[in-house]
Amino acid sequence: MRNTARWAATLGLTAAAVCGPLATAAPAAPGPAPASLYAPSALVLTVAHGESAALAAPERAVTLVCAPGAGASGTHPAAGEACAELRAAQGDFDALASADNMMCTREYDPVVVTVDGVWRGQRVSYERTYSNECVKSSLGASVFAF
Repeated sequence: MRNTARWAATLGLTAAAVCGPLATAAPAAPGPAPASLYAPSALVLTVAHGESAALAAPERAVTLVCAPGAGASGTHPAAGEACAELRAAQGDFDALASADNMMCTREYDPVVVTVDGVWRGQRVSYERTYSNECVKSSLGASVFAF
């Protein structure tokens, strides 16, 4: 019995010398379980006056979180409606429905919107310049209404 204990101690020391100090360390505890099995949808939207995002400073910015979870959240004032519009357009900002009853002037005062984040687990980066605020508001009525 005495030799068995010495033999086990020798094997432990040999393993530590050959494999390094981690060979005798206890395994790490598993991390926390994911909060949801659904892919996240979280976006940052900005609005600025100018022809491109590179040349214009954002005037307004909001966050929009559509998943995971049952409802929409973030700082967007119409988060529920905006998430519903994006779901209907399958996350395609160019496919957002337009308001048919809006009449806009033809003045040129460019407004640029940007979207960065994740939609259903996929990275999203979007930029579009509208000819004026009215035209911007006529497309995607809730998404860009902030």
